[in-house]
Order: sequence, then structure tokens, then C-alpha cells
Amino acid sequence: MKTWKVIVTDYIEDDLEWEEEKFGAMGNVAFETHQLKLAPKEEVIEKCKDADIIVVNMVEFDAEVIDALEKCQLIIRHGVGYDNVDVEACTRNKIRFAYEPDYCATEVAEQAVALIFCCTRQAFRSRAILEDAAEKQIWDFSSLLPMHRMFDQTLGIVGCGRIGGRVYRMTKNIFGKILVCDPYIDERQKGALGIHDDDVVSFDELLAQADVITIHTPLNDETRHMFDKDAFSKMKPSAYVVNTARGGVISTEDLIWALENEEIQGAGIDVYEQEPPERDLKLFELDRATLSAHLGWCSLEAGWTIRYKIADDIIACINGEKPGNTVNTEIDGLVEGNYREV
Repeated sequence: MKTWKVIVTDYIEDDLEWEEEKFGAMGNVAFETHQLKLAPKEEVIEKCKDADIIVVNMVEFDAEVIDALEKCQLIIRHGVGYDNVDVEACTRNKIRFAYEPDYCATEVAEQAVALIFCCTRQAFRSRAILEDAAEKQIWDFSSLLPMHRMFDQTLGIVGCGRIGGRVYRMTKNIFGKILVCDPYIDERQKGALGIHDDDVVSFDELLAQADVITIHTPLNDETRHMFDKDAFSKMKPSAYVVNTARGGVISTEDLIWALENEEIQGAGIDVYEQEPPERDLKLFELDRATLSAHLGWCSLEAGWTIRYKIADDIIACINGEKPGNTVNTEIDGLVEGNYREV
């Protein structure tokens, strides 16, 4: 009986005892765990080169790493985004690449809505006002930015898939109008959410009309830095932008420019181009920036859901079946059955 070598390159859980017990009981899995996020590329290659299945969280799997894998059949990204994995290199090496897009969709939508409320109701700014009033024993609201009733405002959703669709459902009775920018939305999705054709608009139209914009796109060549100086200049000076998707969708430098020059009123940011960001990031100094610590994924329920899903995908591969969500679906035409030829 073949023994499958399964490598976890890095993980955010306290431990992986549940996985060790589960795979240990199978009798045909050699399960190894590492914390290689900050390791040099040479060490990553050395630990992973003879693995059959690899689970990666934040380690960079570029073409050099993937080309060095000797017999890998499946790489699984522990998470939703996968900009740290070279999908083309996976396909070229006949390695199936899968991810887990569903495990925290509700949590990310909730984080987006929380940031929308924090921005529009100026929750973080109000703490400073409260502390100042407690010290002086008089209310002073002069530092508040103009605040508006959300039901009289327009929300713009950029990307209306799993997460954007949930935000639409959560906010449709909060905002007076919701606009959607998504070139890939289909009639089924519009019908399921109750989106009217007139409410699906171009990016420029959304920038011009929305009072709050929330971003729910993947990071790729099409979306990288789609929010730059040009985009911010087209937004209302009173508008907010909220990002719980990927940091690189927004140019950090241009966002700082937009906030400092009052091109927009504020931003709610949960994701960053570098994670964690550097301590001297200028955003930390700007009170128009409402910042959270990439918590969109976070709940106890989501933490266990992704572990169950990854374990199911590993077992599926061992049993000659496909994982739940393959990214490089063209792999099916390149391999015999579901597996790489080694």
C-alpha cells in the first residue's frame, strides 16, 4: 500500500493534533507539519520536494519552489485567496491546485459590514471624543466629520460573488440604494439576490455615485491597484472605501494620498499589501483610516470548517477523487485520471 506524504508548510492554528490523529489512524499517511513562513526558499524546497500533498497557508510557492517538487499531486491553499501560489507553474507541472473559498464567506461579509458601520458612524473617532469629554466634562463634537443617514445613501459593491452577494443581502435594508460592479455576474446571481439590471454599473459609474464602496474581488492582473489615484479622484469627497478582499486591490500609497488630501472622507481596511504591515506605515497616523487586523476570516466556526474541508480534500486525493474546489481545472486534460504521472 502506498504511503502518502502530506506536508503542512505553515499554519495559524494553535496545533494540528486533530489532523495528526485523523491521518495517523488511516495507516497510509505520513503527516508532517512545519512553520516555514519566514524560512528561506531553499528550506521550503528541501522540506517539500518529496511530498505527495502539500497544504500551504502563507508560504510563497513561486515557480522555483513548484518546479522543484518531485512527485506532488495536490497543493491546497489554506484560505480563500491564492496570490502566493503560482497557479500556472502548478499546471505546467501537472499538479492540481485547490483552495477553500467557502469556509469564511459569512465572516468576511460580516467584517465588511462592521467596517462600513465603523466608518459611517465614526466609531473609532468617537472614542477620542468621549475620552476628551470625560477629561473636560463637556461634549465637543467639532472634530466629527459630516455624518449621514445610511438609508439615504448609496452602497457600491465591487465584486458580487460569494462574499459580495452576502454583503448585498445584509445591507439591502440598510442603504437606500445598492449598485454593483461585476463584469462576471450572471442572470442567475442577479435573480437570486434581486438585483435589477439598472443597478449593475461600470466601475467609473460606481465610483461617481457610491457613498460607500466595499471591495470583494480576488487579486489578479485585472484587479491589482484598481483603486489608485485616478479611482479615488472619481469618488465623492464624502465617500468611504472598505477593503476586506486583498490588500493589493488598493494602492496603499495612493490611498494615503487620497486620505491626506481629502479626496475621500475615509477608509475601512482589513487587508494590506504587506502583511503584517510595517509599524511605520503612514496609515497608522491617519484618523480617517479605520484599521483592523485581517480578521475577516476569523470565527471559531470558520476555523474548524476549513480544517474539515482540507482533510476531506486530502482524503479525496488519496482515494483517487477530486478536491472540492480546483483552481486550475484545465489539469483534468493533462493527467491520467485525477493524478499527476510520476
